[in-house]
Amino acid sequence: MRRVSHLMIAAALTAAMLPAAAEAQSSNRQQREQSAGAQQEERSGQSRAPRIAPLSRRANAGPCPFVKVLYDAARYVELEDNRAAVSAVGYTGEIEGLNADCTYRGEDPIRLDMNILFNLGRGAQATDGQKTYRYWVAVTERNKAVLAKEYFDLPVNFDGQRTATVTEERTIVIPRAEATTSGGNFEVLVGFEITPQMAEFNRSGSRFRVNAGAQAPAAEAPAATPPAQ
Repeated sequence: MRRVSHLMIAAALTAAMLPAAAEAQSSNRQQREQSAGAQQEERSGQSRAPRIAPLSRRANAGPCPFVKVLYDAARYVELEDNRAAVSAVGYTGEIEGLNADCTYRGEDPIRLDMNILFNLGRGAQATDGQKTYRYWVAVTERNKAVLAKEYFDLPVNFDGQRTATVTEERTIVIPRAEATTSGGNFEVLVGFEITPQMAEFNRSGSRFRVNAGAQAPAAEAPAATPPAQ
């Protein structure tokens, strides 16, 4: 132990005898480096991205419900006297796009946010520049009965044009029986409110585009028919 004490004292004396100039030089160099670093940081601070990125959304407790457009109700076509001809077309509509995202954790209900893209038109028999369509959103138990269904109005002003595009944002909340109930147990369907005749026209595969009748032809043109199977 005594030898160690002697070595420590000797080291302390040696350190005390270092030239003061060297210590001052080291201090000045550190100050210059710190100053240069601060200036560089100040110059690049505005263009540099934040060092702490925003937190991303936490993962859900399970998958989201399956969301889709019901084929039979994906299009809205008014036909005067049910004649499948361009000159008989009134107002038309198609659900062109649908995307959705959901969140739920623990015992929370499922919150489903949807964007629905509609393309709408008026044909030769359209009598006004405005039209209020109706569509619905239904929640079903996967491949089973409908649990809930809600209708929404979609007012459209064509502003003198033959076609219009509208995006609807909808949020629905789906309760869960317990924390282990997965979103995969549910299915969400979207469609126009249509008549049975419209549904049959859609099921047949026949269709008119949303700009049908924009320039009424001299002779009636038959509706498109589905390709032969």
